[in-house]
Amino acid sequence: MGQRMRVIGLMSGTSMDGIDVAMLTTDGEALVERGPFLAVPYEPAFRDRLKKGLEDARGIAERSQRPGSLADLERELTLRHAEAVKTFLAKFDISSGDVDVVGFHGQTVLHRPEQALTVQIGDGPLLARETGIDVVFDMRAEDMRRGGQGAPLVPAYHRALAATLRDREGGICFVNIGGISNLTAIDDEGGLRAYDSGPGNTLIDQWVEAEAGVPYDQGGRIAAEGTVLVPLAERYLDHPFFTVEKRRSLDRNDFRPPASDEAELHDGARTLAYVTAAAIIRSAGHLEHMPKTFVICGGGRHNRVIMKDLETLAARSGSVVLSAEQAGFDGDAMEAEAWAYLAARSLRRLPLTFPGTTGVREPVTGGVLARAPRLTGDAGR
Repeated sequence: MGQRMRVIGLMSGTSMDGIDVAMLTTDGEALVERGPFLAVPYEPAFRDRLKKGLEDARGIAERSQRPGSLADLERELTLRHAEAVKTFLAKFDISSGDVDVVGFHGQTVLHRPEQALTVQIGDGPLLARETGIDVVFDMRAEDMRRGGQGAPLVPAYHRALAATLRDREGGICFVNIGGISNLTAIDDEGGLRAYDSGPGNTLIDQWVEAEAGVPYDQGGRIAAEGTVLVPLAERYLDHPFFTVEKRRSLDRNDFRPPASDEAELHDGARTLAYVTAAAIIRSAGHLEHMPKTFVICGGGRHNRVIMKDLETLAARSGSVVLSAEQAGFDGDAMEAEAWAYLAARSLRRLPLTFPGTTGVREPVTGGVLARAPRLTGDAGR
């Protein structure tokens, strides 16, 4: 067993709804002891600034560029993460000196795997200075330099969690329904395969915000009053992404919401919920065998319409669908926990990605370490 570390993981995902803060005690391998979790939401005005940042990021040609609002946005985003860490430490009565490292994802503003270009805004050295804790950040870039897609990175953590579900034969598939959905399949021998599976909450969020002025369809209430528009659903599911053999990672702009005149509010939400579920099952068809158990994580598991569609579609192949909580996990905390786990692996120079997850040529580690300033007398930490 490797070094036992206490690690905080920070995640601000493609849904741009806030910062997730989670703690793990881990060695980056088999040891996984889950700790407390805190969600710090963004207010609508800052979410609007992040969306503007996505537009500004379209002009990026090199990873270091920060056109338009992005330089100022990066600084504020980092300071918000620092405040989230401080709030977390205070809430759970944890000293910063008892935390070995922070795993910092930042905010993805551009992801173009075909150009080996991924940009996550977030200043690791600034976060280290503000929190007084070492920070591992920029964990996707090395994978892309080695021929990978830069996503998904969570599968290494999924495999560690799957070890606690060994009584479930026939393969386990973790599905994260965030802005974009991705899946991780672990076979009975521990073999690992993972890839993005299609649009997650992004299309639904964009649709209900445009048509109803609300940021998301809470619990699937809007979709529950609608009907699936089959031609519209088929238009999404006929996208070449689902049929080409080579799996690739997605940018949130690869799929766009319907035009206002293509559906009324409820039918549009219902159709997009179905598309989210059907995309997962269709993408799972690229695995060697359909997994017997699907464990659903991320915000999308709270949408009861998506979950019901998933259960119905999975049952056709004899598979069962469980929420993360039904499997004994915390589906809200899992991505932040994963970033803590990956930070520990990065410090030990263990692989973060694998040929079966991102398509990288060989298992590769990654991440950049930003050291926190050491106070006098703190050299032994």
